[in-house]
Amino acid sequence: MAEPQPSAPSRAPSAVPRGGVVHVTARHTERFTVVGNHLAQHRELSLTAIGLAVHIQSLPDGARVDIRTLASRFAEGETRIAAALRELEAHGYLSRKRERLPSGRMVTRTVSYDNPAARTAGRAAVRPAVPKPRPSRTAAPEPLPAPAPPAPAPAPPPPPPEPRTTGNPVRERAATAILAELRRDDPRLLLSERDVARLAPAVAAWLERGAAPDAVRRTLAAGLPAEPLRHPAALLAHRLTALLPPHLPSAPPAAPRPPRPDPLQNCDGCDRAFRSPAPGLCRDCREATAVPPSLVA
Repeated sequence: MAEPQPSAPSRAPSAVPRGGVVHVTARHTERFTVVGNHLAQHRELSLTAIGLAVHIQSLPDGARVDIRTLASRFAEGETRIAAALRELEAHGYLSRKRERLPSGRMVTRTVSYDNPAARTAGRAAVRPAVPKPRPSRTAAPEPLPAPAPPAPAPAPPPPPPEPRTTGNPVRERAATAILAELRRDDPRLLLSERDVARLAPAVAAWLERGAAPDAVRRTLAAGLPAEPLRHPAALLAHRLTALLPPHLPSAPPAAPRPPRPDPLQNCDGCDRAFRSPAPGLCRDCREATAVPPSLVA
């Protein structure tokens, strides 16, 4: 019977750590990329930049790595991908140079460095000699993205309306009074004398089209926004232009009056009333006094 060994451990220590990540590795024999820890554990690069660098290093020579192509491949979008490419350029993992082709077209040539430290030390950065599914080829220049078309200039606002006829002092005074009294409806519609003089012709155009002064005031002061009005004159100019009423249709021509009947006359023969434009005999008396045709010589 063996003697007990008090110094021996009671059980073998576990190979699994109590916390943290556990790596399960497998040997790759094809389609793999060697990435240095200087990139995978870089303390200044963002996670997007690190992942983008690993993706670019895994691509064959000649693959397109412009912003539009990468944005169509990943969900980060053009803005985040462009920022990640600038990070890689700043830390030496990427260089982009604009070159002019013999045809005159400008292109961007991109070079990926898997070990920037070796580049700065003067040693050529060579990709790991790993089996490749297809032979390498010379990197093709990447065409520059087409410039975005310039945004169209906003159309200028239409000018405020003006009356067809001018020189009507009554209408001009009424237009000025409407604008000056708008502050009674809403204190925020307080206008300067210059704004009143500028907008008065537009109000006169409303009055010329048959709009009543009270109707003009209600239209200009109704439904204002709750927030403070920074430019009340501009708001009124827009309403006077956009809500301009049409001209009243012309009145239809009056129907012709029926002809008036002839006045009543008293017959000179029988004193009976009859209608005739002039005094004389009625029809019966004219027929009684008429000479028969047989008696005419």
